Amino acid sequence: MPTFTYLAKTADGRAAAGTLDAASNAVVVEALHRQGLTIVAIRAQKGRGRRRGTVRMDDLAIFARQMATLVDAGIPLVGGLGAVADQLENRALREVVLKVREAVEGGTNFTAAIAKQQMVFSPLFVSMVKAGEASGHLAEVLDRLATYLEKSAALQRKIRSACIYPIIVIGMAVVITGVLVLKVIPAFKDIFMTLGADLPLPTKILIWVSDTARQCFVPGVLLLAAAVYAGRRALATPKGRLRFDRVVLDLGIVGPIVRKVAVAKFSRTLATLVRSGVQILGALEIVAESAGNRVITEAILKVRTSIREGENLATPLADSHVFPPMVVRMIAVGEQTGRLDDMLTKVADFYEDQVDAAVSGLTSAMEPVIITVLGVVVGSIVLSIFLPIFKLTEVLGR
Repeated sequence: MPTFTYLAKTADGRAAAGTLDAASNAVVVEALHRQGLTIVAIRAQKGRGRRRGTVRMDDLAIFARQMATLVDAGIPLVGGLGAVADQLENRALREVVLKVREAVEGGTNFTAAIAKQQMVFSPLFVSMVKAGEASGHLAEVLDRLATYLEKSAALQRKIRSACIYPIIVIGMAVVITGVLVLKVIPAFKDIFMTLGADLPLPTKILIWVSDTARQCFVPGVLLLAAAVYAGRRALATPKGRLRFDRVVLDLGIVGPIVRKVAVAKFSRTLATLVRSGVQILGALEIVAESAGNRVITEAILKVRTSIREGENLATPLADSHVFPPMVVRMIAVGEQTGRLDDMLTKVADFYEDQVDAAVSGLTSAMEPVIITVLGVVVGSIVLSIFLPIFKLTEVLGR
């Protein structure tokens, strides 16, 4: 289990620091709040190695799918883990699976074995396997887990692929403009100065912009680096991250897409956990950790606290004002009919389609805008450079 270091203040203003072993940052926050502490900073201690970053969600989906097939075929876990390890292309995941196999062969159950590899297997993965082992339906749960990972990875790929084109075009625009302003224009400026002719106003403005950019380039880079560093430090604190995530949710264009992604992820994860037999309180704790937005995380943790006190799921969700009314109504119907997992799955499917449509529409709308802005900027620079040349040609022609 990960270890977190924290810095907090007591009710009388004294500093309090220490460490806590917890499944997630959200659990640490809740534990400190129960102690009446005001959180200043929380940081996860570095674990053993960095394998988590080298194992993709697609790799885990393949592992879960293969294990589900082998377990369903009646192959013992030790043999199944060995067979899957031999076929895995990801070297880091193969090493982890072999360690899990050694632990299972030594008498450890599957859940405890993968829980030790916390840098690869998330709390969601561990909880579902635990529920599958306890219920005797491990193959079914692993298959369901593989489906969840595949859908989550597909959603991430859609968003990532939609962002690649605008980023590349904007990057090219910045590079081209920078080269023109910092390198090309100064060369033409020297030529214009030797001619001694009066320059057109657009050319004078362009030369002034170029001179200012060259003089302020180094201070500007240093200022930008300082701003990035300060921003990262601020985002490392719970309050800073909460404010940033709240601003993101309130952004006119990006905010609705981020909210839809969060709702889809919440619904898909909770549906998968509930259907696999994970208790609702534990499921909400895992969902809060994987929300990806601090505002959503805080809302889910409040919902979890309300449920612990005896309320149903729909009422505190509605009170959070984070989840759309349609989602709340569908969850309420699911609770009343005993089909909560089905309703959550329908919500997830609907919002994943909404995210796909919104991202595609935004990308289609951004393409002409980016190209137009790039054309206007570069065209204006080129025209301002050639205006004196056209003027000189007219003078010489007379």
